[in-house]
Amino acid sequence: MMTEDNKRTLLPGSTIGVLGGGQLGRMMALAGSAMGYRFVALDPTTDAPCGQVADQIVAAYNDREAARELARRADVITYEFENVDADVAAMLMSESYVPQGSELLYTTQHRLREKRAIEAAGVRVAPYSEIRSSEELRAAAEKFGLPCVLKTAMGGYDGKGQWVIRSFDEIEEAYETLSRAGVELVLEQFIKFDKELSVIAARSPQGEIKAFPAAENIHVENILHLSIVPARIAESVQKEAEKLAVKIAEGLGVVGLIAVELFLTADGELFVNELAPRPHNSGHYTMEACRTSQFEQHVRAVCNLPLGDTELLTPVVMVNVLGQHVEPLLARMAKHDEAAARLNVAPKVHLYGKKDAVFKRKMGHVNVLAGDVQQALDWIEETTIWKV
Repeated sequence: MMTEDNKRTLLPGSTIGVLGGGQLGRMMALAGSAMGYRFVALDPTTDAPCGQVADQIVAAYNDREAARELARRADVITYEFENVDADVAAMLMSESYVPQGSELLYTTQHRLREKRAIEAAGVRVAPYSEIRSSEELRAAAEKFGLPCVLKTAMGGYDGKGQWVIRSFDEIEEAYETLSRAGVELVLEQFIKFDKELSVIAARSPQGEIKAFPAAENIHVENILHLSIVPARIAESVQKEAEKLAVKIAEGLGVVGLIAVELFLTADGELFVNELAPRPHNSGHYTMEACRTSQFEQHVRAVCNLPLGDTELLTPVVMVNVLGQHVEPLLARMAKHDEAAARLNVAPKVHLYGKKDAVFKRKMGHVNVLAGDVQQALDWIEETTIWKV
């Protein structure tokens, strides 16, 4: 429970410690340092993306001494991805100020705990079942029908740690393959969705909550490709999606950001797919397109400042830059962009400073600002960068 002591307000000049030194920490540090905050990150990778723009402690996430050093150097600690060691986060709570706490981290690191918490907040998730054997998997698959999705309860991202079961002949292999991870498994009913949406909401220790406009997300091979804002959905659905995100932020006692990923069915029903208690890839569009970016908002929330205005200033499409896209993007940046001028769009490039441009690895993103989202989509199509 929040006490007056852990509702403290940290003004610019304070140092924010970040568990994790990836691109989310980098963009958080860039936004926060513009406000006058200092940053120090803990990450095992030398010259991590966040470490290029902030101080960095190079150590494993479960290195308690390194975590204690982070606590000594920081006035407040946050995290930039949810696979941080929850025990270390809990230890830091006793020695430092971690307004997000470790409970939400503990909940969202585990799909079964997460689903139960979402249901407890009064929000629907896709029907699911805990799986302990191949026999249970077969029975649940028969109940839900095919296709259905088997997932590991912990770990996995960008499609890893899951198996879409399309035939009962796959049952044994799917169970044997995913059970090797040594964690619980969960089977989810496959929702025949019309669109995938996400809403980023922020909550401060004093209980102020604000949501950003819903993004319409398009994935390619389980990796986010595009976030389209405003989403091409009815205004009533937009408001309902934002309302659900606020309800979850309130029900889970979130401090900082919570990303709520949703499925929208053809008949207008919304189901929560997953949560992420941090800045999120689908919220990168806010960097130029909203009055306040998700990264500034996260800093404001964990420092207990009043939250910023989330109004959308311009239509935008965010497109991810993977390893195979870097070279053609850089080549295009060096020349006059005739297509951007003709379509009246403004591509804003963000690269993360990762050393190696690995195939399918997220290396950056482009926010394409436009008069309407179709112009932005036309520019993305015309460049042919994302056909590589």
